[in-house]
Amino acid sequence: MAKQLLIYERAVPVNSGQHGDLSVKSGADYGFARGVNSVPLMAAEFESACGEYAIVFAGQGKEITPVALLGVRDNENLYVDAKGAWNAKYIPAFVRRYPFVFSRDDKGETFTLCVDEEFHGVNRAGLGERLFDAAGERTQYLKTVLGFLQAYEAQFEATGAFCRRLLELNLLEPMRADFTLRSGRRLTMGGFMSVNRDRLRALSGEALARLAAPGELDLIYAHLHSQRNFSATADRALDTAPVPEAASAGAANGAAA
Repeated sequence: MAKQLLIYERAVPVNSGQHGDLSVKSGADYGFARGVNSVPLMAAEFESACGEYAIVFAGQGKEITPVALLGVRDNENLYVDAKGAWNAKYIPAFVRRYPFVFSRDDKGETFTLCVDEEFHGVNRAGLGERLFDAAGERTQYLKTVLGFLQAYEAQFEATGAFCRRLLELNLLEPMRADFTLRSGRRLTMGGFMSVNRDRLRALSGEALARLAAPGELDLIYAHLHSQRNFSATADRALDTAPVPEAASAGAANGAAA
């Protein structure tokens, strides 16, 4: 599998024949995510994430997904420090599931568990957690990983339904954010969308009720509330990159799942 999932370099299907002696040692080093300025966010994460990240929508046509903004320039994650520590209370599930990921067949019906063999914590020295036991059976660790990814996929489907609802109601509009770094340098970031407040207010009572019943109206308000974090994210930036004044940096520089 080519590098098409933002932080994955070489994700391959997990099997006992190839990975019978494989272990994974994970920890608090998130250096693998240092080069992404946004990551997909599931709808179920909005409540936890909206206090620390700006939540916006990225994609084209009908393929829209929420993302958590991590940087104000390309290839910049302002939430990971030089030692690889993640400096926020909430870490998006997209990041926490690494180095594992499900790949789908062309019909989207079959899921295969994959592991990124380029992750520095993947080893055959017995460090960390084994994927299979001596008999070639899944360990409890691998079963827990599968459970987490299955829950993630369920949330992925629910998030897709939420985004389709926003499109059907014509609530999304292109947006750009203007940042002023501590040095006074100005940056403009585009390539994402936000819910239009006027269109939201203009919805009929019936449409609002349909959004409120499954909790999607709460998600919209969390998204709008999170936009106060644009400035907080920019405040994390050390003005070291040679970026021209009012340069553009696209959000969500990668795939959604």
